[in-house]
Amino acid sequence: MNGRSEIFYHVIAIIVVSIWGVTFISTKVLIDNGLTPQEIFFLRFIIAYVGMCMISHKKLFAYSLKDELLLMAGGVTGGSLYFLTENTALAHTLVTNVSFIVCTAPLLTTILLIIVDKDTHINRHIIAGSIISLLGMGAVVYNGSVILKLSPLGDFLALSAAISWAFYSLIMRNLFRKYETNFITRKIFFYGLLTILPVFIIEPANTPFSKILEPAVLGNLIFLGIIASLACYAIWNVILKHIGTIKATNYIYLNPFSTLIGSFIFLDEPFTIMAMAGVILIIAGMYIAARRS
Repeated sequence: MNGRSEIFYHVIAIIVVSIWGVTFISTKVLIDNGLTPQEIFFLRFIIAYVGMCMISHKKLFAYSLKDELLLMAGGVTGGSLYFLTENTALAHTLVTNVSFIVCTAPLLTTILLIIVDKDTHINRHIIAGSIISLLGMGAVVYNGSVILKLSPLGDFLALSAAISWAFYSLIMRNLFRKYETNFITRKIFFYGLLTILPVFIIEPANTPFSKILEPAVLGNLIFLGIIASLACYAIWNVILKHIGTIKATNYIYLNPFSTLIGSFIFLDEPFTIMAMAGVILIIAGMYIAARRS
């Protein structure tokens, strides 16, 4: 691959990650319009699932029952549980708080990998990165306020979402070696939709269809379903192929920047020096922790 082509894929990677950062804002807008976290997830994933079925529909099941169960677990940890906790967190705390805390998922994945894989050892980069990231999270939650205002429920749910994604990353490790990414993505969408249904038994959907058709609501749902889920996942797979997993994944650390700027522009959430310092510390900590030597 020549230099220009590589630069092109790096630029596209930045664009995709920036779009994912804005999804927190889009979800917050839907919550403010009266949609519940589970309704947002279901509508977002049903749009993405229909689209993915058009792309990948020939293979229905995994090669073994074990792999099928792993795909179901992936649908829970990377789908229904992840988005339910993340979306609910957005109803209880600032968008920036959720974005930054959820962005600790790569670091949590590393910690889980150390626990489950005896060949993985803690090194000085992981220790230093963890400490720096924790300091950054503290700065973000503080956010320059004279009086410290925590949102325990919202921050806990955001952390739960990050932990859920960490487990999802571990589950997916072996599956990506056996199956095409489009097949896995379609199955994740399916099992995510399937496992969110029990939540509607406890709290039935009550948003009228006329509300969903309102421009602000429908526009954000289309953005989340078609652009942020279906399109970005498909493009991300191409990026992984051309520039490699490690280089591509590093761009996820840029996610909070678009969230911080977008929430300031669209939601009037505070943009303080303390918050920016927290973003820098979190990203720096994650980058250091991700280093292998």
